[in-house]
Amino acid sequence: MKTLLITQILFLPFLAGNIFAQATISSRPSSHVLDTIFANDSKNVALFFPAPIRQGITGSENFVFTYNREKEQNFGLLQAQPGDESNLLIISSSGAVFSYIVAYKNQLERLNYFISEDQRIGSLRPANEDTLQTKVTAQKAGNIDTYFKRFSEFLIGRNQRIGRIKKRQNGISLSVENIVFQKEALYFVVEIDNGSTLDYDLDFLKFYTQTRKQGKKKSIQKLEIEPLYVYRLPVMIPEQQSRRMVFVVPKFSLANDKQLLVELKELNGERAVELIVKPRFINNPN
Repeated sequence: MKTLLITQILFLPFLAGNIFAQATISSRPSSHVLDTIFANDSKNVALFFPAPIRQGITGSENFVFTYNREKEQNFGLLQAQPGDESNLLIISSSGAVFSYIVAYKNQLERLNYFISEDQRIGSLRPANEDTLQTKVTAQKAGNIDTYFKRFSEFLIGRNQRIGRIKKRQNGISLSVENIVFQKEALYFVVEIDNGSTLDYDLDFLKFYTQTRKQGKKKSIQKLEIEPLYVYRLPVMIPEQQSRRMVFVVPKFSLANDKQLLVELKELNGERAVELIVKPRFINNPN
């Protein structure tokens, strides 16, 4: 009888801890293979997450991950010094947990990572009613991310155009084929056509609102628009080929004295294209 009582007493803490762990975090199987993100000390590697970053931790001092700790934002910057590979752990405000292997590399093939909710390795779950909102927020973020993806796939498959919005320079053509308004968001269907004899490595494709220059002394104010979701952003466009993608941004409108600037830049090259989109296309989407 004493032996049975002692066994029950020893087993209770283990059982309680196991239940608590199951209530606070749900993860994928341990066999999940972590992706590797490469960085170096001369460039910033940007990581865009579906929800603002609550915490970011690297496993080694030769890797530095910076993010806004005062005002939560969806992106952070990674840099690295030469040394052994390590790991990066990210926890978002929605409770999603992301984990990656990070490694140093002299020449970077990719500088921007747009990370979707389905890439998480697990989700923090509330242990009591006070943190129930965390779980609700995580579910909403996952649903929104899935909706963005499905509607972007739908738009890519369509042949609808909003007008001739195109700019060609140095054999590289940048065009906005369609602008669609859906559920408080604007979807930009963008095409990059590489008509040159060299592959085009993408550094970034960014959207800005800016004032239209009027007069010689008029200064231009430019403000970047952070995307909510990006579908099929390519790393490279091979020679004589084209790629289509979708940028999802919060709904906005433009006054007559402003315009949208779409800026395309080549990685380790000088072939850049700037495309101007007039207010009438933004204010009257499909």
